[in-house]
Amino acid sequence: MLSDFNQRTRDIFRLIVDEFLETGDPTGSRTLSRRLETSLSPATIRNVMADLEDAGLIYSPHTSAGRLPTQTGLRLYVDGLMQIGQLSADERNAIETECMAMGHSVQEIYEKTGSLLSGLSSCLSVVISPKFNKPIKQIQFVPLEPMRVLVIMVLQDGIVENRIMTTSSPVDSIALQQASNYLNNRIVGKTLQDVRDEILFDIRNHQTNLDQLTAHLVEQGLVVAIDSHSGGNIIVRGQSHLLSDVNEMANLEQARQILTMLEEEKNMLSVLDSVSESDGVQIFIGSENRLFDGPTWSTIFSPYRDETGRMIGAVGVIGPTRLNYARIVPIVDFTSQIMGRIIRAPSLKKL
Repeated sequence: MLSDFNQRTRDIFRLIVDEFLETGDPTGSRTLSRRLETSLSPATIRNVMADLEDAGLIYSPHTSAGRLPTQTGLRLYVDGLMQIGQLSADERNAIETECMAMGHSVQEIYEKTGSLLSGLSSCLSVVISPKFNKPIKQIQFVPLEPMRVLVIMVLQDGIVENRIMTTSSPVDSIALQQASNYLNNRIVGKTLQDVRDEILFDIRNHQTNLDQLTAHLVEQGLVVAIDSHSGGNIIVRGQSHLLSDVNEMANLEQARQILTMLEEEKNMLSVLDSVSESDGVQIFIGSENRLFDGPTWSTIFSPYRDETGRMIGAVGVIGPTRLNYARIVPIVDFTSQIMGRIIRAPSLKKL
């Protein structure tokens, strides 16, 4: 669509969007005539603005007001006119030093990264932690209470993960040991996903020597292990930023709904589907968001990957549509690169 307009029209459109991103205010023809490098009368500028409005790129919030960019206009600006800024060496060093500080657990790194990203962008930040899928060394079922079992998973690289499993009836230690032995004979050196279908097929087709109770334990324990082993965590920081720019009750309610959605991990993890095919930053403006379709908010996310190139998490921000995209995009991009380096580090230990 940009090719349909001459340079004068593109310059006027860019100034309207720049003013909106900086102040949130509509821009009028007189303001544009003062800011344009070429000398154009307000009447000529109004004619250009009428063409832009007919194209669906700008609109007037009310009679006799200036113009604001539409969602389509913002998308056109971001894709074709925006000049991405560059982080300074000091900014890059600060992000790298803060995220990769020695002596912190992985959870602490996620939290520090979220706080840093929120502070640099002045937005609500989201860090989606990795979905681990590593070979298992051992699984052990340990009784806690009559109907509560501790599932201990030891990965080949020494990482230990614990989860609580609730059973429908009391289980004795003998059945738990039999279930552990059965899984360990089949899973050592493999990932849970590698053996899941095979084990569940054998159990459901009665092709094992396990009694009914033990078979049910194996099946339930396998499901619990896979769910915990493959699911990521969500770190959210800077919630106050989401509310600081709200000046209308409708927008305030939308902000509250977003915060409520973030409390349910299944909602936010759907963001991974949106960026899974991307190698870089993805920008979702207004109703383009899968998580929420209100016109008021934008999200900027970038995935990070393991040593095989598989996406295992993402970092990003949520804020009003008048974000400083040129500033925030390189921040999110570089932070995701650092997170990928951290995850791929041989010394990483998940606590």
